[in-house]
Amino acid sequence: MPVYILRRILLMIPTLIGIMLINFALTLAVPGGPIETLSARLEGEGEAADKLMGGGSETKDSDQEKDSTYLGARGLPPEFLDQIEIEFGFARIVCDPAFTGTPSLKDPACRKEKIGEVERFFIMMGKYLTFDFGESYFKSESVMALIVDKLPVSITLGLWSTLLAYLISIPLGIRKAVKNGSSFDVWTSGIIIGAYSIPSLLFALLLMVLFAGGSFFRIFPLRGLTSDGFADMTLIEQIKDYLWHIVLPVTAQLITAFTTLTLLTKNSFLDEIGKQYVMTARAKGLSESRVLYGHVFRNAMMIVIAGFPSAFIGVFFGSSLFIEKIFTLDGLGLLGYNAIVGRDYPIIFATLYVSTLMGMAITLISDLTYMLIDPRIDFEARR
Repeated sequence: MPVYILRRILLMIPTLIGIMLINFALTLAVPGGPIETLSARLEGEGEAADKLMGGGSETKDSDQEKDSTYLGARGLPPEFLDQIEIEFGFARIVCDPAFTGTPSLKDPACRKEKIGEVERFFIMMGKYLTFDFGESYFKSESVMALIVDKLPVSITLGLWSTLLAYLISIPLGIRKAVKNGSSFDVWTSGIIIGAYSIPSLLFALLLMVLFAGGSFFRIFPLRGLTSDGFADMTLIEQIKDYLWHIVLPVTAQLITAFTTLTLLTKNSFLDEIGKQYVMTARAKGLSESRVLYGHVFRNAMMIVIAGFPSAFIGVFFGSSLFIEKIFTLDGLGLLGYNAIVGRDYPIIFATLYVSTLMGMAITLISDLTYMLIDPRIDFEARR
């Protein structure tokens, strides 16, 4: 097992680099970038301020336009854009060898030098080895601090959805296995297939329309994880308020999670029910419940329980971005979505890096759990 674990860890390195490289290349191919985004924001704010100063009139005195102090009125100066490129890591200041002062573009001995894409990628990956993600372009905060602040929300939603999926799927899967081929099995299979075919995004929107103040009922809150004045509530009130807020997001994530797990449980029980030891137990006169829960349950549930880490990863990465965006949950998915829209590259790559590491680590834990539960599984023998 130690050799297998070491081999898996070593394989994570090229996998991680490959994923980061592909996404880095995609950002280069997408039109626009953080500098263009910032420029558009500043110019838009400047134009809006100029209109307010001018009372909304489209006819302005030429001297007023000339003397306007807003960047948007006259475009961004090249010196400002050069400084932004340096701060964002797209360029650096290079000075003459004889220069001994503080590097500055204002000094004639210094100049701006563009940093190539390949060099930028390796600089980024070198920093990421020590989890140095730098600062957000637009939030002026440490990216690591932002991730640490948002990650618990996403993990909590993923855990709630996964746990509820197990609580629903295991008894339902057992019932379907026992009643295999019956009318109960048929109509529940229809529901499962229908639920599996519904995207979490559309189901979340449907829940909002039905239960969050759309065209029907206003039972649950529309957004957020807590109400105003949450800090002033008692502990019991805080728990109730939190559970009230997560009903719809967790339900939206649960829709696809329980379907595959239910079928896995059913098929696992069907495989065990047909084995020789079950026939022997029945021949000894044991009751059906004793056979099912005393013999079959333990063996059939091994693969289901061992798959918990993989199920969590599926829920966590499968729909967290859309669910958090729709319900305005301040988690890692919403942080990544806003970063993509705003071209905030440090947050984009940092969330991708952390998510990829988490995914690979939990997948490894899941495989090791299979090996511990069922010694017959030997991943080291695979080539």
